[in-house]
Amino acid sequence: MYKFKSVLMLVVLFLGLSALAEADRYNDDVDIDVISDDRGELHQYPVRAWGKKQRAYIAVRDGERYSIRIQNRTGGRIGVVIAVDGRNIISGAKSHLKRGEAKYVLEPWETAEYDGWRTSRQRVHRFYFTDVDDSYADAWGDHSAMGVIAVAVYGEKKHKDYGYSVQKKRRSSEEAARDSVGTGFGESEWSPSHKVRFKARKKPMFKKFIKYEWRRTLCRKGIIPRCRYYDEPGNRFWPHDDWDDGFAPFPWSLKRHH
Repeated sequence: MYKFKSVLMLVVLFLGLSALAEADRYNDDVDIDVISDDRGELHQYPVRAWGKKQRAYIAVRDGERYSIRIQNRTGGRIGVVIAVDGRNIISGAKSHLKRGEAKYVLEPWETAEYDGWRTSRQRVHRFYFTDVDDSYADAWGDHSAMGVIAVAVYGEKKHKDYGYSVQKKRRSSEEAARDSVGTGFGESEWSPSHKVRFKARKKPMFKKFIKYEWRRTLCRKGIIPRCRYYDEPGNRFWPHDDWDDGFAPFPWSLKRHH
């Protein structure tokens, strides 16, 4: 009986270490960063994660424009489903990071930056950090994943479907709600894209979740060193995120002005 338990524990441990090794390999293959227009790459405070899900915090500033930079270090194409505050950045729809969602496609060894909500094949509206009531997700009444940048990376199957490739690349409680942060629907910007064939594999290579907060909030939570932990409201992407071709529509509050 004890021998059986020991063998079982060794098998579980081996599988766990294998999953971590696989996740590390994928993380080496694909880099995901948040780039501030003013401050460059934002420092990430990693959170202990298991398997193919990686988490980190970043400290942000009110009104700061930003982009999401993804570097494909593999020899094959990848498809990336990107959600900001729980909304797909291409379609604007509520995202569960599934393979059938609208996605961007990166060629082997390609680096691209995604800096806005896509409203057509030619234009996006810029990302900027703001209060929750000024965010794009709030315009749709969706607070389920506020303050989270989520990316699911999919490998390619032989049979082709469709995704989007960006042609232009940028180098380089009530009280609790007032202290939260979201992403706004900023100024329009030229950002041509075209449709490409891409069929995603059934399961993602890995998922990454970046929780952005005001610096004072991260200090209170003890995420930034030397700065106590406070509970935060439930969020479907952070940390409970296990969820078994159009473009982003204008939020209703903005439509009235167009």
